[in-house]
Parts: sequence; structure tokens; C-alpha cells
Amino acid sequence: MRILVCVKRVPAPGARINTTPDRQDVDTAHLAFTMSPHEECAVEAAAQLVEQHGGEATVVTLGPPEAEEQLRYAVSVGMTKAVLLPITEGDWDPQRTAQAITAAIRQIETTDGAFDLILFGNESADSGGFQVGIRVAHALGRPMVNGGKGLTIEGGVAHVQRESDAGRETYELPLPTVVGVKEGINLPRYPTMKGRLASKKAELVSIAPTGEEGGLHKVSLRRPVETRSVTVILGTGPDAAPAVVDVLVEIGVL
Repeated sequence: MRILVCVKRVPAPGARINTTPDRQDVDTAHLAFTMSPHEECAVEAAAQLVEQHGGEATVVTLGPPEAEEQLRYAVSVGMTKAVLLPITEGDWDPQRTAQAITAAIRQIETTDGAFDLILFGNESADSGGFQVGIRVAHALGRPMVNGGKGLTIEGGVAHVQRESDAGRETYELPLPTVVGVKEGINLPRYPTMKGRLASKKAELVSIAPTGEEGGLHKVSLRRPVETRSVTVILGTGPDAAPAVVDVLVEIGVL
């Protein structure tokens, strides 16, 4: 089985995000980076499928040269090959990004054979566009389900489960296919020492990305208003008991 996982370099979750003065980009001066949580689960899903069915898994990203860090991390937890589509400017719009990934997939498949399964994260943790994977699947003419919370392969068919307001939906997609994985489908593993050493030696293939700018344009980035909680110390020791009772009465417990 041949699997491709598409990931993106994003600021580490929980970090304080500031914008540049022109409000066009994220100020990355003091930020750590990782791959999106959904994509971490996609990498784990690919690793598990290779362990079950054999084959190989390739990880690809479109991003700056520093995104090599995320690619090598993916190799350390089970990916076989890594491909970087290097760009020096800021993020490309979703349409252009999808074009570049589609072109790279076609180039790889022409040389090494078609991928049975292509995995994306449900959406990236920074821009949250929900559309690159769908655009790539459409361009390749392959079926896709997004929001996958369960994934198995049997008899050349991908069985994908996802949650809905009515319960749990199940889809059967003939291979080759594309699936958008949602966080919670699995618990991503941590790299072993052997995996980290292997990732340092792994060959990183670079493919020049191609794609025309799409019709989507960023106007500006806006930080939402921060919500702050206030902690009030009611007291210490037995002296706090009356204040605790007053609070319980206030909220209707007593």
C-alpha cells in the first residue's frame, strides 16, 4: 500500500499569537512550530495502516525551508519518505496551494506509481480553510470524505467513519481515495530514539511548487479579544468556610 500524508507547518497550539504591524502575517519572532493536530493524527493513521498492510508512507508539505523540521518529525514516527515543496514567501492561498500539491502528486505518481490513499488533516490549525484537501481530491478525480474519526482498509475499499448530529456515519470509498482526518481518530505516538536517528539520515526530496494565484485574497489578520479569568481567594483554613457557604448559596447549590 502506498500512502501520502499532507501536513502544514503551523505555530504551536497554546502560543500567544501576535500579528505584524501591517496585519498581513503572524509575527513568528518568538514562536515554536509544529504540524497541525489533525495532521499529526493523519500521520499516525498512515503509520498504523502501513504496519497492518505493508507498503510505504510519504509525507509532503508546502512551506518554508524550516518546514524540514516537521517532515523529519513525521519520518521519526513512521513515515518512509519526505517531500518539501519550498516557498520563501508567506502562505499561498488555498487554491494555489492545492494546485501545487496536485502537481507534485502527479509528478511523484508518474515516477513511483499511484498512491492508494492520500490523507489530509480536517483543516489546518492556523488558517482553518477546510478546502485544500477537497480541492486536491477534485483535481485528481478521486472520492473524498472529510472529518474522518475512523479509518480502515479492507479489500481495496476505505471504510471511513465520521460523527454527525444524528450519530455516526460510515462511508465506503474505493481506492485510490482521499480522506480528511480529524483529531481524535487516534493517539499519535512519540518518536523513539531509533526513529529520531533514522529521520536525521532520511533523504528529503525537494520539488519546485507550481500554481497560479487563486481568487481568494487575505484582507488582514485580526486577533480576537482575549478572555481573562479572575481568581479570588476566599480565605485560608477554617476562616474560609463562611465565604464558601456564601458562594454555594449564591450559585444555588445550597
